[in-house]
Amino acid sequence: MRILILGGDGYLGWPTAMYFSRRDHTVAVVDNFLRRMMHAERGTDSLTPIRSLHERVQAWREVTGRTIEMHIGDIRDWYFISRVIREFQPDAIVHYGEIPSAPYSMIDVHHAVRVHENNVNGTLNVLWAMHEFAPQAHLIKLGTMGEYGTPNIDIPEGYFEVEYRGRKDVLPFPKQPGSFYHLTKVHDSHNIMFACKIWNLRATDLNQGVVYGIETEESNLDDRLLTRFDYDESFGTALNRFCVQAVAGIPLTVFGKGEQTRGYLNILDTLQCVELTALHPPEPGRMRVFNQWVETFSVLDLARAVRKAAREVGIEVKIAHYVNPRVEAEEHYYNPDHNELYHLGLKPHLLNDMLVEQVIKRVVQYRDRIIYHSIVPRIYWERGGTDEYVEIVEYEDNGA
Repeated sequence: MRILILGGDGYLGWPTAMYFSRRDHTVAVVDNFLRRMMHAERGTDSLTPIRSLHERVQAWREVTGRTIEMHIGDIRDWYFISRVIREFQPDAIVHYGEIPSAPYSMIDVHHAVRVHENNVNGTLNVLWAMHEFAPQAHLIKLGTMGEYGTPNIDIPEGYFEVEYRGRKDVLPFPKQPGSFYHLTKVHDSHNIMFACKIWNLRATDLNQGVVYGIETEESNLDDRLLTRFDYDESFGTALNRFCVQAVAGIPLTVFGKGEQTRGYLNILDTLQCVELTALHPPEPGRMRVFNQWVETFSVLDLARAVRKAAREVGIEVKIAHYVNPRVEAEEHYYNPDHNELYHLGLKPHLLNDMLVEQVIKRVVQYRDRIIYHSIVPRIYWERGGTDEYVEIVEYEDNGA
């Protein structure tokens, strides 16, 4: 297959490019290095020392003898992305090319607008380019489980049957996103669904849970092939942040009661899911939805798992409950479906089997690269902007 990866310099994009290339697909990546520039703006950086995209591609050629094609540019530029899609003629387009941060989108009006312009307009350009130049291509779009929010009912995979006033229909499940970033993903979903309906395109919306992990089979071939590992308040996930806080000796930042529950999966499972999706495209005219996650955990579950894993390498960890900077339900029902990818053959990796070897030990390896001032979140939803400090309410009993 001919696979075009948007955001191919990113945390998931680069491992995905190597994964498909190693399996003898023809791979091209697109990136404008916005993620690197946003880290420079925020004074943060990847914990892992990542090489430039050009160095990575060269290292990949040296290690494997395989070639990954590069296109440097912005998918918001119609002339750029339409040319790439017209000339490359992809069978599948894996779309990671968006700003993936709820906190970044909540800093102020300028960041909220920037995230909307980048994510929504970029995806619209991709859809139009598919329509005009590659209508047979399959769009594999990275969505998020955060589109659904935390409704007090079960969450289906995208669609559900509704009966109202004696009539039935199958409709998109209502979305309750929790940030301006998550709203862009909802807008994307609606635009993709509309494009499939009017242009007979095919797409899969991967509503992904939170991804963790650093290592893949391909990145382990050479440290020049490492992907990034973000732990800062803008781009780091709670689990990544906890692992770095544990090694840095900072109390783990559990927001409020810590009962916020979400779906999680290892980076190895993301690669599996994207491959299974690419190998089994939907029929033209359909946008299908897969909920892409393996296990559910509360934030407090994660903190306790990190504390247990850190003890295995001789590190004692404190868990603290902080004032929650977000506006969210801290106790809620959460029962989303995730059947479709398992039906296609997903073989999952579990957190307890991966946390020490694949994450904690790597964080210890690069502990001298920790930027301490960037770890504790200070971006507040309700007040807007950032505070100088976050208040600790209480510490959890360390023996719990």
